[in-house]
Amino acid sequence: MTHAPHPAIAAGAHPFPHLHLLGLSALKPWEMLFLLDEAEQWVEFNRRPKNLGEAKHDNRLAGLTQINAFFENSTRTLLSFEIAGKRLGADVVNLGVSGSSVKKGETLLDTALTLNAMHPDLIVIRHGSSGAVQLIAEKLDCPVLNAGDGRHEHPTQALLDALTIRRRKGRIEGLTVAICGDILHSRVARSNFQLLGSLGAKVRAVAPPTLLPTNIDALGVDCFTNMDDGLAGADVVMMLRLQTERMDGAYVPSTREYFRFYGLTEARLRHAAPDVLVMHPGPMNRGVEIDGRIADDITRSAVTEQVEMGVAVRMACLDVLTRTRRGAKDWPPLLPSRHQEGPLSLLPSRLREGPGVGEPAPSPDAIGQAR
Repeated sequence: MTHAPHPAIAAGAHPFPHLHLLGLSALKPWEMLFLLDEAEQWVEFNRRPKNLGEAKHDNRLAGLTQINAFFENSTRTLLSFEIAGKRLGADVVNLGVSGSSVKKGETLLDTALTLNAMHPDLIVIRHGSSGAVQLIAEKLDCPVLNAGDGRHEHPTQALLDALTIRRRKGRIEGLTVAICGDILHSRVARSNFQLLGSLGAKVRAVAPPTLLPTNIDALGVDCFTNMDDGLAGADVVMMLRLQTERMDGAYVPSTREYFRFYGLTEARLRHAAPDVLVMHPGPMNRGVEIDGRIADDITRSAVTEQVEMGVAVRMACLDVLTRTRRGAKDWPPLLPSRHQEGPLSLLPSRLREGPGVGEPAPSPDAIGQAR
């Protein structure tokens, strides 16, 4: 599946000039689309049939060391990044929280300096504190990819969600996407607000009042506290789990009551568009935020496809972030000379800059010496 280059890239904009991928708030719309377009080739690569004798292996990252430093427990995201790195030929090392000296009292900054002293070529980081990944990136000499930091962002999850939507629906612009559930604690929701809004989707946040952030009006989404109203006419419904591990109080009376009013059921889904696409970033809590029969209905549910797109998106991100370090051919792409910059300046401001939806990362100074 191929897509024409964004008008800004055709006019001479660099498709991805960033050293790191810490979040989506700093990206222009064409930079987001560039990553999605790059991921398409890896979808087909990963689907190679075994009987053709073609290995799912590419050597473009051969000789490079990729460290997956996960200071928060993870299964699917860690595994996805590991598979992505290995399929590109990288030497992949996983550092889990149980094996980290952070458990012994080492500060986050000391851990960053220790990792940097080992001269890695790329580090993928997940951390429980918002802004921690940015803090670490400032101390490292290699590209850093944010695999989720606190309540802040999870950029590759939003990218894989967007890729799934685009492949299923053929477009993102103009679609109505309802993101439902624990918005307050969800970095997935925040990253999707950024990306989907920047690419022209109409995004809704649907949740009980206790699970909506106080600054929800500043995030550029339509807010609903009634589930049926929030689902009305939606082209895509994305359910989020209750993140009880991040809750320090009673945000809902009980999971049973939550499912009664905010769980995705057959009856409730009838309020959405007839060809609605159902999504969930996982892990799912069946019978809490979604009826298991809906999750398993492959005609409507894209849950397993999201997992598949995750590997492709992460392969694209690992490839793009290391191109300068590898001296990749034709990177950076040849840009127009200064006297040819006119076409880019003539683009509409929405195409040049995007709407700027979302909240910035908390200042690293606010984190201090996170442990």
